[in-house]
Amino acid sequence: MSGHSIHANRSRLWHIVNTLEESIIAILLGLMTLVTFTNVVLRYGFNSSLIWGLEVTLILFAWLVLFGISYGFKVTAHLGVDALTNLFPPAGRKALALISAAVCIAYAFLLLKGAWDYWAPFAALQPTEGRWFPTGFAEGVRDRAFYVTDQVPMLGIFRWLEDAINYGEEYEKLPRVIPYTMLPVAAALILFRVLQATVELFTGRRDSLIVSHEAEEEVAEASSRADKD
Repeated sequence: MSGHSIHANRSRLWHIVNTLEESIIAILLGLMTLVTFTNVVLRYGFNSSLIWGLEVTLILFAWLVLFGISYGFKVTAHLGVDALTNLFPPAGRKALALISAAVCIAYAFLLLKGAWDYWAPFAALQPTEGRWFPTGFAEGVRDRAFYVTDQVPMLGIFRWLEDAINYGEEYEKLPRVIPYTMLPVAAALILFRVLQATVELFTGRRDSLIVSHEAEEEVAEASSRADKD
C-alpha cells in the first residue's frame, strides 16, 4: 500500500471518529432538550409529567460534560492563562507545555483509577488496590450491582444484566451501573486525548494544551464582519 493510500485511510478514519464524537455530543444535548421540553409541555398543558425526566436529564448532562472534557483536549478548546508562558521564547514555551502535559497525564491516570474503583462494584467487579497506582485487584469487596436509579424505568435491552451481575434477580429500575459506566469510559478517553495531545506537542503539531487569546480572536472576527457589513 502506498504512502498516499495510508494517509488517505488515516484521514478518512479521523473524519469518521471526529464525526462520531460530534454526533454523540449533539445527540446527548438533543435528548436533554427533548426530555425537558416534553416535561414542560406535560406539566403546564396536561398537569402531568415524566416522573423520570429530571433524573434522565441529569444523567445525560453528566455524560455530556464528561465526554466533552476529552473532546475539548482533542480540539484545544479548554481555557487557560498563558500570560506567564508567553514571556518565554518558543523553546521555553514548548518545555513548559510538555511539563503541563506530563502533569495532565498523571492526573488523568489517577482519574481513571478512581473512576474504575468507584464504578467496579456496581458492575460486580473488584476495584484496584493501591492508593496512587494500581497494585492489583482488591478481594472481598461487596458488590453494589443491586443498586438502581431512583425513577428511571428498566429497559428491556439491559435485562441480560440481571443474570450477568445481579444473580438472576429482576431489576425494577435501571441499575446504576448503566449511567455510571460513563465514568471509566470518559476517564479513559481523557487519558487517551491527553497522551495524543502530548505527542502532538512533542512533534510540533500543536503549541499548547489550551486555547489561546480566544476572546481577542472572537472580537477581531466580529470586528471584521462588522467592517464588511
